[in-house]
This record gives sequence, C-alpha cells and structure tokens, in this order.
Amino acid sequence: MATPGWRLVRGLAIALSLSTFVMSCSGPNANVASPDVTTGSENSQAQQPVSQSISIDGSSTVYLLTDEVVKEYQFEREDEPQITVTFSGTTGGFRKFCAGETDISNASRPINAEEMEACKVSGVQYIELPVAFDALTIVVHPSNTWAESMTVEELKRLWEPAAAGNITTWNQIRPEWPNQPIKLYGAGSDSGTFDYFTEAIVGESGASRSDYTASEDDTVLASGVMNDPNGLGYFGYAYFEEAQTKLKAVAIDAGQGPVLPSDEAVINNQYQPLARPLFIYINVRSLQEKSKLAEFVEYYLTNAANLADVVGYVPLSDETYKVVQEHLLERKVGTAFGGKAPSLTLNELLQHEKSF
Repeated sequence: MATPGWRLVRGLAIALSLSTFVMSCSGPNANVASPDVTTGSENSQAQQPVSQSISIDGSSTVYLLTDEVVKEYQFEREDEPQITVTFSGTTGGFRKFCAGETDISNASRPINAEEMEACKVSGVQYIELPVAFDALTIVVHPSNTWAESMTVEELKRLWEPAAAGNITTWNQIRPEWPNQPIKLYGAGSDSGTFDYFTEAIVGESGASRSDYTASEDDTVLASGVMNDPNGLGYFGYAYFEEAQTKLKAVAIDAGQGPVLPSDEAVINNQYQPLARPLFIYINVRSLQEKSKLAEFVEYYLTNAANLADVVGYVPLSDETYKVVQEHLLERKVGTAFGGKAPSLTLNELLQHEKSF
C-alpha cells in the first residue's frame, strides 16, 4: 500500500496543476499528454525501433494509473521503449484501438457491443485486463453547505434527459435547499464515465440531459466546480482525492443511508452503484510483434495494486490480480462482460474473471 506521503505529495502537485490550469486555460486540452509522458530524447527516439514503440489512449480516469505505471517502468530501465499516453475518453480510445491505431486502450467501463463488432471487422483481437476499482465521485464547491448528501433518485431527476431546461435550481431537488441556479459539470459522450454514470444513475447508458459543461478531461470538470459555488460535477475518485482541499464530495444514499466515497466503502461494497472496475485492453497482434509491450503489461499487472493506491484508486484483491495475470499469460482473448457494463462489487468482478 502507498504511504500517506506519496498521496500528499502527488495530491499537492495535482492541485497546483489544476490551479495553474484554471488561470492559464479557457477550454479543455484533452488528447494532449504532458511533456514527460512521451519518453526519450530525440536521439533516443530515433534509435528506438518503430515496432517497439507503445501507443496508449482512452479513459482519462485510467490515464492517471497508466501514466504512473509508465513513469515507474521507465525510471527502472535504461532501454525502455517510447511510450506515448494520451486520453480521448473510453469511447474515443476504443475507436482508435479497434482501428488498430493503438496498442493499449484505457477504459473506465467494459468494451460494448458496438465496439466489439468494430474490432471484429478490423481483425483486432484483444485481452481484457481489470487493473483497479474506482469510486465515481459526485462533487460540489467547498462553500456549498447544503448538499451534504443526495439520493440516487435525486441524482436521476437531476441528470435524466427530461431535466434539461426544467431542473435548474437547487431547491427543485430539495425544497429546503437555496433558490439558486445549479451549474452542472459532467463527462462528455466519448467518456466511459458518461456511459457508466448514465446507466448506473439514470438507468440507460447514454441517457442524459445535455445542458451541462461536458468534457472527456476530468481536470476540466474538477476545475469548473472549483470555481463555481453553485457547481456540481462527477468524475473519478483520484481526481477528487488529489484536489480535495478545493472540492467537497457528496455522500450517496442508495437506500441504506448516505455513504461518502472511500477505499473502505468500495471494499465493503457500500458505495453502490457508483463503484466500478477500471480496465486496460491489449491488442493481441501488438503483443505478438512487440516484445517490450509484453514486458510492460506484465510490469503493469505486477505493480498495479501499489500504484493504484498511490494515485487514489482501490487495488483489486491478490486473487483477482493472479487470475488476470493468468489471462495475460494464456493470451485469453475477448471480454467477460458480453458488451454490457454491470454494476459490480470487488468480489463479483473476481467471479466474472474466474468464470471467463
């Protein structure tokens, strides 16, 4: 497990970067990796065989974990391949992955039926590897003193398509809340978080009001709520944890009382329905052709538990990681979810993987 110091240092760094982002940017900057993510000097890149370079895209939620793995992997090696990590959202990442443009796709939900068909048409076979668990977090501005908790039903009324233009003030959610405008910040339609949230809360994947600030970049959403006293948004727990002095989490009541997002709540199956598994998908052809890719993925799985804790996600059980590593070793192609994104506990994920 990571030490509190690791999280504190990383949290301060991310919070500082978010503040800088707010002051210097007026819009999203998704799809652009930080300068230290694409590795190697110009000379070392020129010497690196193209066949050994590794391209990763997809979820901004999983990006934080994959980026940390890449940095640790490269720090320990002098002959590392060129690894480029970007994020265009889970859906955007699968679009590239199924076209054969990337080697690894980060995903905050399982691959869906349409994407499975796209990969099949393109001849792209893949290995599905769960790497951590996330507590999808509802946040408000720290000055918000009223929205300490919300029920799943209240979230549904707020985010369902019929709410657009109709549910626009806080007191429309609860009469005792202030008659002030509510400003919403949420995942863009290319985000796996958007798919998961709409299915878990609204009851149908992709069903959402459209009159909100949308982005596939969780940093944009976090920055928006930080600077909006009437803001409410949702995104991965790691982005909240790393800037929690400037954001406030809302406890979620699914019928058993309000529960705040935390490692313990996820482990004890209390944070439902917003606890979700995170994945990486590996292109089988790339794995066959690039020896460095196989080495990198093995490193990823070996270190996923510790580094998931470092960035703010919940590690899977040792038994689950063992099963996942066996899937990689056996080159087990396909998905355990049949194109659906069910709400799962940690133990239910393990059972899915063992029966796959």
